Amino acid sequence: MISNLDYVTLQQLWWVLCSVVGALFLFLTFVQGGQTLLWQMAKTETESALIVNSLGRKWELPFTTLVLFGGALFASFPKFYATSFGGAYWVWILILFTFIIQAVSYEYRTKPANVWGTKTYETFMFINGSVGVLLIGAAVGTFYTGSSFSLNDMNQVTWQYTLGGVNLRGLEAAFSLFNLSLGLFLVFNARVLGALYLLNNIDFSAVGEMETRLRKAVWTNFLCALPFLLYVVVAILLKKGFGVDEQGVVSMVSFKYFFNLFALPHLLLMLLAGIGLVVWGVLAGAFKNSTKGIWFAGLGTVLVGLTVLCLPAFNNTAFYPSTYDLQSSLTIYNASSSHFTLKTMTYVALAIPVLLAYIAYLWKKMDSKKLTVDEALDGEAY
Repeated sequence: MISNLDYVTLQQLWWVLCSVVGALFLFLTFVQGGQTLLWQMAKTETESALIVNSLGRKWELPFTTLVLFGGALFASFPKFYATSFGGAYWVWILILFTFIIQAVSYEYRTKPANVWGTKTYETFMFINGSVGVLLIGAAVGTFYTGSSFSLNDMNQVTWQYTLGGVNLRGLEAAFSLFNLSLGLFLVFNARVLGALYLLNNIDFSAVGEMETRLRKAVWTNFLCALPFLLYVVVAILLKKGFGVDEQGVVSMVSFKYFFNLFALPHLLLMLLAGIGLVVWGVLAGAFKNSTKGIWFAGLGTVLVGLTVLCLPAFNNTAFYPSTYDLQSSLTIYNASSSHFTLKTMTYVALAIPVLLAYIAYLWKKMDSKKLTVDEALDGEAY
């Protein structure tokens, strides 16, 4: 069956697969969100140990998923990987740096002879959960706002944006109101997910007041995220987009993404369902004394993320547009690997359901019992 898939179908399939990985990463940022809540939610060393060790059970997952996302893009859309990760390398280097200091923090926070103290490593965790997620949101925002680059006949990228004569190499993405709004929404949404995850994972029998603080944090951070979400959604619906005609010529099209939503109604349904699930998860966690809100809000985040990543790529749209040279813009058709490569990768991808089932099994076994104070203060704790 795979051998009969045409080139266009494979290109579309692999953008969807990469988008699924990216959307799953957005759900897994509950780890980053929980890290930013540490100083507010933990009033004692015992509460700090509970939060850090609860998140420590899962901290590798977002890191690994981000690496998988980059690897999948490198294999399936090498031209995009080379253009973005090469030309805009400063923003990606900073994102990677925040994840490196996160890994160091979990490994060394409570190690003997830690001369820096636990607070230093907790600061690193906060940077990863705030700056790291914000920059990821800004990078994703460039799928809609574009980047200032050009490609020559050899596909060599030249980054054109300068500030005071300095080439910012992608950091200019953080100067866009749209990109910043998307990044801030992801930061607050990660905090919502983090609070919901901690409510689901920790035994609060000895620290009941922290549960109350977490439920309040779910609602507070949702209210903080809401204005940024509304701005991003309205801006997407109203802004001009980068359309591609049958000859591959890129031009600006009014209300492009608005029309994309109705041309691809499944994306509209995913967006509405995703927002609805997030709201339900928030209400369940904040007001219904439930510990299951993470699953509703998590699935909702995946659906919203999948919509955001797919909307600028289909229906004759450039997913990585150039504001400097429209014709250098990238589409899933001019940025992908060869037919043979995509077909070979698709055979390998047949193992994905097995891998997901294995991860789900390990997750269930790992969280079959809620984290207690005694476990958090164990000698092997983070």
